[in-house]
Amino acid sequence: MVMKYEFYFLGNFLKNFPKYIKNVKIINNEIFILTSNKYFLNLLFILKNSTLFQYKILSDLTCVDFPNKFYRFRLFYNLLSVRYAHRLCLIIDFDEMEPVSSASFLYSNANWLEREVWDLFGIYFINHPDLRRILTDYGFEGFPLRKDFPLSGFLEVRYDEEKKRIVYEPIELTQEYRNFNFVSPWESTVERAKPFNLI
Repeated sequence: MVMKYEFYFLGNFLKNFPKYIKNVKIINNEIFILTSNKYFLNLLFILKNSTLFQYKILSDLTCVDFPNKFYRFRLFYNLLSVRYAHRLCLIIDFDEMEPVSSASFLYSNANWLEREVWDLFGIYFINHPDLRRILTDYGFEGFPLRKDFPLSGFLEVRYDEEKKRIVYEPIELTQEYRNFNFVSPWESTVERAKPFNLI
């Protein structure tokens, strides 16, 4: 009953606000809405405060890096409506240099979630009250969950007995850094021998 109610009002909502929504998918009774960076705060405000939806809880915020795509990053805002016992995922695509508006004034827990995304992916959130690192050290260089971040990092940390403190040193590798080509052998440009056809 709840799902029919939810889909009915979501359908009417999509008719009224077509510019806010790029795409909608329903997978396992969960709604995924793709929106643009320009309209996402308006959409988030409506989904939280409208009596038809009441997604009052931001349960999670995460990011995915696609370095070869035009819109490199994709943010996922996972919302929960306790009243209707339903989940919704709001998705934003944007490029590397594009900042995203902070949702911390709508959801107080977005403050720390956005700090985590900033720390690990380097996504800048406009109007965030306290955007600083939360998981890595303040002097840390780079963003460790980006696909172009080297697996070994840039610095190594060790405790120095003589100095009686933790020391940061540049990593010295015995082997030079290599770029790997991850082309699938099944998608190779080399023409393969065609299978023998009986007919």
